[in-house]
Amino acid sequence: MQIVREIENFKPDHRPLYLALGNFDGLHQGHQHLIRTMVAAARSDAGKATAFVFEPHPSKVLFPERAPKLLVTAERKAELMEKLGVQILIYNSFNLKIARCSPEQFVQQILIDRLRVKEVFVGFNYTFGDKGAGTPELLRQLGEKQGFKVNIIPPVAVDGVVVSSSMIRRALDAGDIGQAKIMLGYEPMLEGQVIEGEHRGSTIGFPTANLGLSNEVSIPGKGVYAARAEVNGRHYQAVVNIGSKPTFHAQYPVEIEAHLIDFKGDIYGQKLRLYFIAKIRDERRFSSAEELTRQIALDRDKARRIASTR
Repeated sequence: MQIVREIENFKPDHRPLYLALGNFDGLHQGHQHLIRTMVAAARSDAGKATAFVFEPHPSKVLFPERAPKLLVTAERKAELMEKLGVQILIYNSFNLKIARCSPEQFVQQILIDRLRVKEVFVGFNYTFGDKGAGTPELLRQLGEKQGFKVNIIPPVAVDGVVVSSSMIRRALDAGDIGQAKIMLGYEPMLEGQVIEGEHRGSTIGFPTANLGLSNEVSIPGKGVYAARAEVNGRHYQAVVNIGSKPTFHAQYPVEIEAHLIDFKGDIYGQKLRLYFIAKIRDERRFSSAEELTRQIALDRDKARRIASTR
């Protein structure tokens, strides 16, 4: 898949361009249905399956004080897009100048002048243009005038509930990994660099890798989780603690610590991915380090059993 940074660097050719529009945070089941529909249409016409995404998320520019945490990084989003068959992913900067474009200007300057689209695919709740004035139906009307087709993709529901990024964030916050996985269509994943911690885990026989993570990314709620860890291309069963270490601190920032089961080695500074499988228990304060150690051993064994069945 080709990744294009900024639309000015995109060079159209003779092939018809099929375009998915949206932010696609999490690339959940609803997004995947939209992307697959677009890819299938492009393939049937020997066209280019393309996605156009603003980066950063528009809400971070327009409403930074209430911008939602992201379900995936831009890098992870690109990886998922490629698996779905997207051939070209355009990441374009979002700023106040673009935000003030009218729906008509957006269509003319981006979809017509720059991309020369043949067909566009959007979700049922897609908005664009100044103050979100553009709706899917308006886009369809503008497409009819400009000579391109607009496909409005209906919502995808799971157990009668429409899948959305906000619903997934709520599930993660509640530690409901199973529900988040159903709506995402894949295991929730966090990735980052292994950073220095307090080294307390090593002193009690359970060394942990501390995951350095952007504070813009959604994480599961506090608790202990069964997970799979990936480092240097190898996978390990893992037990992950997300919390503020109440046994040792009255107040402490939330950290993500992973004990990689049956792993020995130094991975400081390396990239670590954690694929969450299930929540084991809530975070709690223990009366002593010895009591905590006994509980971690139980958590490890439970995480191993859970991971072995998935």
